[in-house]
Amino acid sequence: MDPLAILAAAAITFETPLIPRELLFGNPERSSVCISPDGSMLAFRAPVDGVLNAWVQPIDGNPKALTNFTDRPIGGLSFSWNGEQLLFTKDSGGDENNHIYSVDIDDAEVHDLTPMDGVAARMSGASKDRPDELVIGINDRDPQYHDLYIVNTRTGEKELLQENEGYAGYMLDADWKVRGRLNMTEDGGMLTEMKNMDTGEWFEFLKVDQENSMQTSPGGFNRKGDKLYGSSSIGRDKAALVWWSPVEGGGSNPTVVFESDKADISGSITNPDTYEPEAMTVNYLRPEITVIDNSNNIATDLANLEKLGGKDFGITDRTKDNRKWVVAFGAPEDVPTYWLWDRDTQTGKKLFTTWPALEGQPLVGMKGVEIPARDGLIMPSYVTLPASYKEGERLPLVMLIHGGPWARDAWGFNPLHQWLANRGYAVVSPNFRGSTGFGKNHVNAGDREWYAKMQDDINDAAAWAVEQGFADEDRMCIMGGSYGGYATLAGMTRDPELWACGVDIVGPSHVGTLLKTIPPYWAPIITMFTSRVGSLDDPEFLDSISPLTFVQNINKPLLIGQGANDPRVKLSESDQIVEAMNTAGLPVTYVVFPDEGHGFRNPKNNMAFMATTEAFLAEHLGGRAEPIGDSINESSAQVRDKGGLDFGDVTTYVAEEGEDEAPSLLTMEVSVEDLNPDQQAQFNQFLQQLDQLPVEMLQMVLDQVVAQASQAPQEELPLGALIAQALDKKIKGE
Repeated sequence: MDPLAILAAAAITFETPLIPRELLFGNPERSSVCISPDGSMLAFRAPVDGVLNAWVQPIDGNPKALTNFTDRPIGGLSFSWNGEQLLFTKDSGGDENNHIYSVDIDDAEVHDLTPMDGVAARMSGASKDRPDELVIGINDRDPQYHDLYIVNTRTGEKELLQENEGYAGYMLDADWKVRGRLNMTEDGGMLTEMKNMDTGEWFEFLKVDQENSMQTSPGGFNRKGDKLYGSSSIGRDKAALVWWSPVEGGGSNPTVVFESDKADISGSITNPDTYEPEAMTVNYLRPEITVIDNSNNIATDLANLEKLGGKDFGITDRTKDNRKWVVAFGAPEDVPTYWLWDRDTQTGKKLFTTWPALEGQPLVGMKGVEIPARDGLIMPSYVTLPASYKEGERLPLVMLIHGGPWARDAWGFNPLHQWLANRGYAVVSPNFRGSTGFGKNHVNAGDREWYAKMQDDINDAAAWAVEQGFADEDRMCIMGGSYGGYATLAGMTRDPELWACGVDIVGPSHVGTLLKTIPPYWAPIITMFTSRVGSLDDPEFLDSISPLTFVQNINKPLLIGQGANDPRVKLSESDQIVEAMNTAGLPVTYVVFPDEGHGFRNPKNNMAFMATTEAFLAEHLGGRAEPIGDSINESSAQVRDKGGLDFGDVTTYVAEEGEDEAPSLLTMEVSVEDLNPDQQAQFNQFLQQLDQLPVEMLQMVLDQVVAQASQAPQEELPLGALIAQALDKKIKGE
């Protein structure tokens, strides 16, 4: 423990103020903003006693809370088309058995529209032509399959529309007639069947092989019902916007409406009257919007919106007459902000900033880059560096891996990137093979490559960061959630010398046990997993791509976070690798949240895990850290294994019998006489420089001393205690 080194590090890293965790990971002040069909009211999610609930207000009036849930935040907020209710979803304890609710705006009466036990309801249809009704998928008859019901939002009365006969999904036209049904084929492709509306007979419409199945699928009908819009990669690499005639033979003859050679189509602005696309988004390194039908003069709106707040915006809601829009702006370095856009006057009115307390904080920009893999595959990726970064400086690196893996990282405001960069880390988020959005060749290159080429890509991204000159190859951490958690465990077992530490959040440890425990309603798409990852019929292969098999290779610090109610990656996935590490005598830090599922939605729980992660990274990579403080005790966290990490006074942790707790530096009874001559000289030098230390840095230096003490040899603790006590007295003005 070198006191001068502590001072030097503090002087370097404190150039940029710490952004409090609470500002980045606490509840947004307002989010999910939507507008009533007539444009008279706004609704949004906002906290009630720390839990996100449904609120409503007149456009220029005062807000009022309509719900007061205390256990879990609501999701999926929108107005009903009748304008008299708000609709939202909510699960229990992270089990993802979402119920669909309505709440009356006038009297705040809440109705559970899907009150059955154990169901995972899905919103399947809403129409301004039927303002009092919804189409909802409910799996109460068979947990594997969702039957379609027409549900009255006022009364909760429901009428069966379509009993599911074993299909992954159904397609409805504008009149809510069941026109199509979809299912996976045995080889991992997709089969779409259409109904002859004259005879009622079903016919094969479109059969897509596995190669094209990720990019090719029907989307929805136009209002007339004579066009079926969707995406297709057949005959090309990148998914294009196409439409088919929904008749026999129509599936083999699509009309291409829009395509890009950069990336798959990723979003659209659809005319609310015709249900036909007016503009398309392509997102390579950064989203780009292209107008394809300007009959509604949408190009003028988009151009003026860009003048108002820049290119990084999205339309989140519209009035029934399409004259007013809710627009969200959110560049990587800006706090996301909602605006009300008036199409008639071409003017905007600022509504809400999502996290107003973040305004004025030292947020940083993001850079989109192309990273080459060893076989030439290009990974569109994102890099964020600290505000204080200087050219040529070697920083500790956090390789942040997205979940899925059939998903992607994208451009925009990212609290994780902002937090890690603010703590002094370089952050890289690679879109490795298997990621979606970049064409079928990119995603298909990940087939059966878990623990193999997909992991090579991550390693190649780390090597690239070192080669670029901003990453320190001796201080690199791999971190991620879900598949990103799996990749973390894979990195720690397959390439243990590459990574200094790892952070696994709800990641599977064995692919075989993962496949055996998936939720029943995933059954229709199980073939996608077995064809693209591996089959339960080949247990030896699954063993070969599972980190649990190679747990003995872990030789670097590992942090694991898990929700006890996770329906996708069961608690047992984390339990079994922790147990294996304990059996092998390998240290691991393990935190479980009994009221969470696949991720941590309660802000207190999320902040508790981020506080743990922050302390963990600071200890093993040397970045900055805000003290853990009371974060753990204020959450539901169960610290089941400390793994040598100093949690302070954590009441939820029960130490194993005979386990020694680390002594508190501030209460240790020590004197200068307890130091050897070298330590006495170090302490005297520290005291000489202490008076020159700015007041605002004192607590930061003290926190670093305490953090280092948890790993310091026993003989250095007296020196650490004297330094800590000197700092504490200075802070208190003694």
